[in-house]
Amino acid sequence: QVQLVESGGGRVQAGGSLRLSCAASGGVFSIYTLAWFRQAPGKEREFVGKIGGSGVNTVYGDSAKGRFIISRDNVQNTASLEMNSLSPEDTAVYYCAADPYYFARDYQYWGQGTQVTVSA
Repeated sequence: QVQLVESGGGRVQAGGSLRLSCAASGGVFSIYTLAWFRQAPGKEREFVGKIGGSGVNTVYGDSAKGRFIISRDNVQNTASLEMNSLSPEDTAVYYCAADPYYFARDYQYWGQGTQVTVSA
């Protein structure tokens, strides 16, 4: 059983940056693909990006490409989402998720989410 806890959310002005963290416990962290999702009010959950267990392979959703960077530290059992050039459209609850299968579509473990609010 893997537990995930996100942190780092908050309010930021448009054009600013924010770094989210996801702390994992309860499993062998390096075997899990870590993904970030977000969900804005009234909208479907959106894939932000993912990073493979070794940290070498990353994939980003269209909204994140060129602005967001996902990384992980397999010693500290953490993953990060660095978000730059934020706009009000990035306002959402951000979730990290983990699954041992890199090509998973339904992730097995989820955090509780952290709110990100970007003001104009």
